Amino acid sequence: MNHIMKIYSNGVVANEDVSLDLVKGEIHALLGENGAGKSTLMKVLFGLESPDQGEIVLNGQATTIKSPQDAISKGIGMVHQHFMLVPSLTVAENIILGVEPRKNGVFIDMDQAVSAAAEIAEKYNFDLDVKAKVEEIPVGLKQKVEILKALYRGADILILDEPTAVLTPQEMEELFIQLEKLKSDGHTIIFISHKLDEIKRICDRATIMRSGRSMGTYQVKDITTEEMSRLMVGRDVVLTFDDKKPAQVSDVKIQVKNLSVRNGQGVLKVDDLSFELRGGEILGVAGVEGNGQSELIDTLTGLNKHYKGVIEFKGQDIAKSSIKDIRELKVAHIPEDRMVSGCAGNLNILENMFSNQYTDSEFSGKILLKLKRITERTEELIKEYLVKCKSYKQNVGMLSGGNIQKVIVAREFSTDPDIIIANQPTRGVDVGASEFIRRRLLEFRDAGCAVLLISADLNEVFSLSDRLAAMYKGKFAGLFDDVSKVTEAELGQYMLGLKHQEEQGV
Repeated sequence: MNHIMKIYSNGVVANEDVSLDLVKGEIHALLGENGAGKSTLMKVLFGLESPDQGEIVLNGQATTIKSPQDAISKGIGMVHQHFMLVPSLTVAENIILGVEPRKNGVFIDMDQAVSAAAEIAEKYNFDLDVKAKVEEIPVGLKQKVEILKALYRGADILILDEPTAVLTPQEMEELFIQLEKLKSDGHTIIFISHKLDEIKRICDRATIMRSGRSMGTYQVKDITTEEMSRLMVGRDVVLTFDDKKPAQVSDVKIQVKNLSVRNGQGVLKVDDLSFELRGGEILGVAGVEGNGQSELIDTLTGLNKHYKGVIEFKGQDIAKSSIKDIRELKVAHIPEDRMVSGCAGNLNILENMFSNQYTDSEFSGKILLKLKRITERTEELIKEYLVKCKSYKQNVGMLSGGNIQKVIVAREFSTDPDIIIANQPTRGVDVGASEFIRRRLLEFRDAGCAVLLISADLNEVFSLSDRLAAMYKGKFAGLFDDVSKVTEAELGQYMLGLKHQEEQGV
C-alpha cells in the first residue's frame, strides 16, 4: 500500500500518506492507538473504503479493490474482532456460506459441504467438529471457524483484528501454533493487536501508526515493548502498576446470595452463585465468554429482572429497583458492548456524557437544563479523558472505538461512584488509553470504591485485582484471595473447567 490518503466526509483525516508493505510468509503487526488509522487502512485493503489517494500493488501489479468480495477474489481475507458467524448454523454451513457446493447447479450439496469443511480443517490441523452448531462451541473454536472461512475462499493474506481478545492462555497458544503453520505454508498475516507481549512473541515485523501517519516499520526482534509504546502514544507508558497500594477494605457494598439466572432460551447461565464485594477492593472475574459473565452483569445492573436469589447493594435489596434507582445508589456501569448498550451512536458527545446526569441539580433547573454548565463540564471531561474529537457536538458514532470507550468511561466515572461494575473496560483500547482507564480504577478503589472487574485480558485482571475468580458454567470454579499465588496457566485451567475448587463462598 503506497501513500494511502483517506479523509472522511466530516473532515477527519484517518490516513495521511501511509505506506505498508507485506512480505509473503510473514506475520506483520499493525499497532497504534485507537483513532490512529489502523482500521481505516485495513478497510481500504479489504475494500470497505476507497482511498482518496495512493495505490495498492498486489504481487507486483497495481490493483483497485472495490468491495470485500473483490478483496476475497484477490486472495485477501479478514477475521473481524466481532465474529461474523451465524450461531444457529453448523461449522460446515458457516464455512461454505455464500460459496456452497451444489448438486446439478441448483440444490446445496450438504454432504460435499461437510466433506469440504472437514478437509480444509484437517489440512490446516484445526481440530473441529464441522457438524457442531456454532452456538454450541467455545469462543476459541469460533475463531478457528472464522479463519477457515477465509482460507476456504482462497485467502493468501489474512487480516486478524484483535485475534486474542477473548481467548484463554491455552487457546492463545493453540492459535499461535496455527498461525505459525499458516506462515510456513506461505500465507501472510496482518496481526492487529494492542498486546505488545504477543506482538513480540509471534510477529516478524511491525508497522506502528500514530494520528493517521506511519511511524515506521520495524523488525520486532530489534524493538522493545517500551519503544513500541512510545512510538504509538508519543510518551512513556506504564505497562505494570508496581506502585499499587495494599487494599484497605471497608464495609460490604455488593452482597449476592444463591443467584441463578437463565437466558432467553431457558438455559441456566448463572448457577447458585454467592459472593460479596467490599469497598476498597477490586474483585476480578476472568472467564471464557459465554460462561455467565454477561448474564451476571445484566442482572446486577438491573437490565435483567428474571432471577432467583438475592442481590443487595449497600444493604438494599434491588429486586424491585429500577435502573435509575440502582444508579442513584452511586453505581457506575461500563458495559461489555459499547455500541449496543454503552452509547447512542446517533447522539453527540455531550448528550451521551449526560444521559445519566441530566436530572442532577448541578445541571438541571426546575424546568430547563443548565446548558452552559453542561457544555463546560463536557469540555472538561473531553480534555481530562483525552477524547480525540472535533468538538462536543460530534456524533459519538463518528469516533473511533477507543474514543467511544473514553466517552463512556468519562460519563460513568464522573458520577463519583461507590460501586463500579466494569465489563471489558479496555477491550479494543490502545495501551495509552488502557493505562489511563486502569489507573482510574485503582484511584477509585483507593478512595473506597468497590470495583467488580470482568475482563478477558488476563494482564488486566492480574495487575488490577485484589481478589480473583475464574468463572465457568455460571459458577466461580476458582477463587484466589492472593492473586500473586496463581499463574496465568493455572487460571486458564479453571476458566476451561479443567480444574475446580470445592464450593466457594467469596
